[in-house]
Amino acid sequence: MFILLRHGQTSANAQSLLQGRMNLDLDGIGQQQADLCGQYVRHHFPDARIVSSPLVRAQQTALAISPNVVIDERFIELDYGSWDGVAMSAIDQSQWGKWRMDPHFRPPNGETLVELDQRVQPALEELREEATQRHIVIVSHVSPIKSAVTWALGTGPETTWRMHLDRASICRVAVTARGASLSGFNETAHLRPVG
Repeated sequence: MFILLRHGQTSANAQSLLQGRMNLDLDGIGQQQADLCGQYVRHHFPDARIVSSPLVRAQQTALAISPNVVIDERFIELDYGSWDGVAMSAIDQSQWGKWRMDPHFRPPNGETLVELDQRVQPALEELREEATQRHIVIVSHVSPIKSAVTWALGTGPETTWRMHLDRASICRVAVTARGASLSGFNETAHLRPVG
């Protein structure tokens, strides 16, 4: 099974900024969230393999689970290009609308949703057989996790706009010889002590 874990809170996403490739630390709440994720994963999936995006916020979340973390560049956040650090509300609404309608839309100097799928989904395929035998925790970001969910559902990138993922939430994708299926989405019960 794949356990898809979104990293904890940073100062940027607490302010509803697009952070993309900005390499920010977790803030105080984010570190508490990471610690709770670590406790939960160690208890429920004690022998899991831990894979992380290379960005520090994901690595900090992963290291709260285990010191044995494999970095995989393919699970890095979507590149928002010139929109990194910009408030979502400040993006030109016509551009935002084009982005929502066209999976080939590229934020200025950034990456398309199709390109995101082209790196995330082969990584999942590569890990698929192992995931039939053991739990693999992938600590990543909102866009790669949504890409993984669309992979499990067999839908296209346009579906990502119909999903919401909370910080430090968990999605589960069961993998068998018959294929992949979404078995849990945006789970946050493990975070109740910090809200």
